[in-house]
Amino acid sequence: MTKLHHARTAAALAAAALLAVGAAGCAKEDTGGTSDSGVPLIKAGALTTCTHLPYAPFQSKDDSGKVVGFDVALIDLVAAKLNVKQEIVDTPFEGIKSGADLNSGKCDVAAAGMTITDERKQVLDFSEPYFDATQALAVVAGKKVATLDELAGKRLGVQGGTTGEEYINAQVKEKGLKIEVVSYRDLAALQQALVTNQVEAAVNDLPVWNEYLKANPGKVAVAAGFDTGEQYGFAVKKGNAKLLAEVNAAIAAARSDGTYDKIYAEWIGAKPAS
Repeated sequence: MTKLHHARTAAALAAAALLAVGAAGCAKEDTGGTSDSGVPLIKAGALTTCTHLPYAPFQSKDDSGKVVGFDVALIDLVAAKLNVKQEIVDTPFEGIKSGADLNSGKCDVAAAGMTITDERKQVLDFSEPYFDATQALAVVAGKKVATLDELAGKRLGVQGGTTGEEYINAQVKEKGLKIEVVSYRDLAALQQALVTNQVEAAVNDLPVWNEYLKANPGKVAVAAGFDTGEQYGFAVKKGNAKLLAEVNAAIAAARSDGTYDKIYAEWIGAKPAS
């Protein structure tokens, strides 16, 4: 190849590179949009929800791969109120509860069966409570365990980053219990550990165990409940008052017109008497 050919080739490549840079600079980014009511959204025409799967009956995939559940149905009401569609992002729970996912623009709202706590209020703005939750101790069917004291010298499974984990660690410390607490990355891993006898018992929210019992009859049993006074809330980025107001309004409307009770009955079961 001649020097002239080299020069022409280099010039052509340089020109092509400049054109590519120019095209990229002119490309229009999706910088989000607003709902009809003026609520800012990270993606035009969508309410983007961060959650952590699986956590049935609040959010999990059905046989077709679609994400469904109690939380999903309630946030669908918010999306409908904003005249947009809900889009769901599955992401680790740590990024949700820390506020990192909302702050980085990964999502508009967090819906992950998340308990409202004072610590989380420091980094998230929570909706009004939409669900009352309690913790429960589950064991393999046939095992006789009713209290934490009976697990001395045993392994007890929890889901990492949850209030259930916090509750158990506090109980172990306060009561001086000789229990080995084993933390699992998600609910599926925790449930698998229980049914394969990697742990003697496991703690998570009562509705979650009830859902597992329905799907896997005869495998596990709820041995005890712990009334921790927990309530779930949806969360938005700190200061996002417009979206928070719409979330609260949608929940309030659903409670008043009977929609909430219908969704509750479909995903949770009979609604407790108030």
